[in-house]
Amino acid sequence: MRRIYPDIQDNPDIVQAYAYPGDRPWLRVNMVASTDGAAWLKGRSRGLSSKGDRRIFQTLRGLADVIVAGAATVRTEGYGPVPPRDWWAEIREGRPEVPPIAVVTRSLGFDLDAELFTDAPSRTIVITCEAAPHERRKEAARHCDLIVAGDDGVDLPLAMSELHQRGLTRVLCEGGPRVNAQLSACGLIDELCLSISPMLVGGGAARILNGEPAQVPLDLSQVLEEEGVLFCTYTREQSR
Repeated sequence: MRRIYPDIQDNPDIVQAYAYPGDRPWLRVNMVASTDGAAWLKGRSRGLSSKGDRRIFQTLRGLADVIVAGAATVRTEGYGPVPPRDWWAEIREGRPEVPPIAVVTRSLGFDLDAELFTDAPSRTIVITCEAAPHERRKEAARHCDLIVAGDDGVDLPLAMSELHQRGLTRVLCEGGPRVNAQLSACGLIDELCLSISPMLVGGGAARILNGEPAQVPLDLSQVLEEEGVLFCTYTREQSR
């Protein structure tokens, strides 16, 4: 892997390249897309990924306090508990050995007996709203750390505030496109890490933001490259 912007450097320190800026709360979105903007191939992101993308994916997880994902992404991508990794020990010093996953859901329409909710090393968080079925909320509270944010839908600014109050200020969002769009419309995204796969996909795949419109100026702060895949980091202008 090499860095090609803002300078040229072979084999950059990936942990340093993606270090969080200071101690302030920071929301980072990590996505992969084809060259023509598709967020998945045959319904899943895995077909767009590469060895370098997976290495950065694991680095970003190790650096984060919490991993946020929408329920559809959790179901489609087959999320399970985050496995501990020996090389995270230094970057996670003073924190749990793995970050918890926080699932954003309005309906709680998933299997609460799945391993993600029963066997995670760091207790899984479920973020829902008052409109979620009452019995499902009670069941979720038995398995997870339950956050109720909003009335008819999940209030993402309130949800992020609840995470911050738990000391989870370095937030990594892994999508999907609808959650990304909601976060962007609320002005919550500080940074976008985008892996661009050298592939044309076409078809009906969503973009990395799919839903509410938002116009957010970004600064390109870094580009890494490996085997034709570009790893771009963009920072929201007012987050600098």
